[in-house]
Amino acid sequence: TQNSHTAKTVGRKSLCILTNQRAENMKVILAFLFIAPLALSASAEKDYSSFDSAASPETKSRFAMLDDVRILANGLLQLGHGLKDFVHKTKGQMNDIFQKLYIFDKSFYELSLQTSEIKEEEEQLRQTTARLQINNEEIKNLSQEMNSKIEDLIQNKIQLQEKVWGLEDKVTKLAIIQPSVQETKEISSLKAFVEQQDNHIKQLLRIVEDQHVQLDRQHNQIMELEDKLNHIELQELAENSFTEEQTEPEAISFPVRNGTAVTYQSDGAAPDCTALYNGGVRSSGVYTIKPNGSESFDVYCEMKFGSSWTVIQNRVDGSLDFNQTWDAYTNGFGDLNEEFWLGLNKTYSITKQGDYVLRIELQDWKDNKRYIDYAFRLGGPETDYTLQLSRISGSIPNALPEQTELRFSTADRDMDIKNDFNCPENYLGGWWHSECEETNLNGKYVTPRSKGRLDRRRGLYWKPKRGRYYLLKSTKIMLHPTDLKSFD
Repeated sequence: TQNSHTAKTVGRKSLCILTNQRAENMKVILAFLFIAPLALSASAEKDYSSFDSAASPETKSRFAMLDDVRILANGLLQLGHGLKDFVHKTKGQMNDIFQKLYIFDKSFYELSLQTSEIKEEEEQLRQTTARLQINNEEIKNLSQEMNSKIEDLIQNKIQLQEKVWGLEDKVTKLAIIQPSVQETKEISSLKAFVEQQDNHIKQLLRIVEDQHVQLDRQHNQIMELEDKLNHIELQELAENSFTEEQTEPEAISFPVRNGTAVTYQSDGAAPDCTALYNGGVRSSGVYTIKPNGSESFDVYCEMKFGSSWTVIQNRVDGSLDFNQTWDAYTNGFGDLNEEFWLGLNKTYSITKQGDYVLRIELQDWKDNKRYIDYAFRLGGPETDYTLQLSRISGSIPNALPEQTELRFSTADRDMDIKNDFNCPENYLGGWWHSECEETNLNGKYVTPRSKGRLDRRRGLYWKPKRGRYYLLKSTKIMLHPTDLKSFD
């Protein structure tokens, strides 16, 4: 800043000096212009007086005027050349001064920028110095605390060493002093008593293990009995056209189109897995069926409870991405022997043959298994495969709205126009969403290691309206005709 101020001051002084020189030169020129005519007139008068005697007055006057004009013209011409040279020199000097002033101004601007930067750096250095001073104080305090703790540890170490030395002395004395015969007998008896108690404890552990095995067996038997009772209840409800469900105020019965199982067609093709079972098939696996009025396609048939169920969804390990498009959910995707979605179109071709029961089997990460059965109605593609449910029985609270038409939605085709929240896009996977809260069995497969509410709600979960989230390990959705006499 001081250098730039000095440079600017020098430039201004140079300009003042040049201006003063120019003013003095102009004074000289004006003086010359004023004195030159006087000198010329004086010389003319002198010439006139010298020639007065030789020439006539008229001739002398003519020659004097011409000479004066020539002398004045030459003087003015020289004066003009001098002024021209002076002007050129003055312009050059002025240009040099202006260039120097421009350089000085530019240097002044750059120096001012550098000065501002230096000020900012000085401010940052002050702040850094203040922080370092604070940190230094903290480190100093911590060092004092550590020194005090080290001193305490040294004191404790000294005390422990003294105690160890005292114990070593006591052990040495005990080694020197031999126990008496009576003390030896008492020690032997105590040892025998301890061994006897240890044997009793081992026997009790064996008894407990045996009882645990028996309890496991009884638990398995109870689970089998519960399954049988549930299927008996399902059979009675199906034979009575769900009369027990009709007694509830909110329940609405579905009109039964056909109360009997679907039979074989005239060409011998099986319309579903139950028909295959009735035809003698007893092994679970992939089979080809041909529902009435539909093309033939492969399905997975699961043989259990004295019948066969047609599986329309299966998830076991998250190996398949269920975040698929509308077309994929319509036509189906996956491997029928592993994870798969049968397809809305194929499922509709099965259910439109008669009345079916929809069973959902769930398993949590503690390997607890639950199920729920629904009487249901599935609409065709013109209704966007609308689903309507009525709970029959089960071992888990219901998490799907009953007696409500639920439209199937995917991320690229959200049918829930009443709700501004796009459930498939936010919770991943196509499903019959209603309030985006009840359940999502086609969501992202999430293990219990994932934390946070968002991840949990994006996984496979079953959420009753009044109850907790059930984070699921595996799910399975199956169909069976409402005629369950074969369960006997």
